[in-house]
Amino acid sequence: MGTAGGARHEVREEELRPGARVVVRHLLNDGSASDALGELLAADAQTLVVATRRGTVRVARSAVLAAKAVPPPPQRPERPHRAVGVADLERVMAAHWRAAQEEPLGDWLLRAAGGFTSRANSCLALGSPGVDLPAALAGVRAFYAARGLPAVVAVPHEVDSPDAPHDGPAGELDAALAGAGWGLRTPTLVLTAATRRLPRPHPAPPGLALELSPTPDEGWLGAYRYRGTPLPAAGRALLESAQAQVFVSVRRGAEVVALARGSLSPGWVGLTAVEVSEEHRRRGLGRLLLAAVAGWGLERGAASTYLQVAQDNAAARALYASAGFTVHHGYRYRVAP
Repeated sequence: MGTAGGARHEVREEELRPGARVVVRHLLNDGSASDALGELLAADAQTLVVATRRGTVRVARSAVLAAKAVPPPPQRPERPHRAVGVADLERVMAAHWRAAQEEPLGDWLLRAAGGFTSRANSCLALGSPGVDLPAALAGVRAFYAARGLPAVVAVPHEVDSPDAPHDGPAGELDAALAGAGWGLRTPTLVLTAATRRLPRPHPAPPGLALELSPTPDEGWLGAYRYRGTPLPAAGRALLESAQAQVFVSVRRGAEVVALARGSLSPGWVGLTAVEVSEEHRRRGLGRLLLAAVAGWGLERGAASTYLQVAQDNAAARALYASAGFTVHHGYRYRVAP
């Protein structure tokens, strides 16, 4: 990242968001350099504050040589896309799909975005809420009631098999919510793969054109459907909430017949919003979209790729498995009675 006494190196301001895992190379008083690696607690025009394993480090902006976000640390001796822990990958995914309103509840994260998508309008339950469960759930209810939304908790969990929750704290929380009458919604699987092992970008079939853009145009936005409905007003902000994103479309003339969104964070590319119009299915367009997003991510240093798929979507799961994805973990939503 640079050497002491040399020219100032790259500071990636767009990555310096509180909560991100970062490394900050900075000058010490004796002229040598040191790295502060850990969670970024605060960032302003004067100071960066990093929680490291040795304690909190405050770095004056004038001493910063380089600063960037880095992927989560490995939790087991596996390839990067398999080595990451459930909680760390959930935090990565949350940064790719950021709600307009986010508030911490201990380690939990309350999220609201006008009701558009469950991911952006649910409490992400990771770690401890800092209070007992009844008090935590009362806080969740109050947060969503104030916004006219149903109270929803997203419960990530390990999986013993692709369709079964793992025992442990997440399983205990899920069981407690079920016992309190919180209904089950949309069990979902998180799949991961090594980006370089995914299909390579290739041309669209005859008569169709593949396009990539950093922003969604009216054709992309008009063709996107979430659960069969047009994009609401809050949707575009969510689609453009990552560090960087790409909007992929397959077009027949001016008509968008297939689309997807790719998003980026250090080490990771995410695939979301995949849609293929009914009359163009079974033509390999899903694989084409996946390859385009993976190629875009690989060019930007994303060694790992993730996506989320409904547990009961057998066709999509088969496509992704054939491309090289495996199940990393699962999550399910619990909705207040």
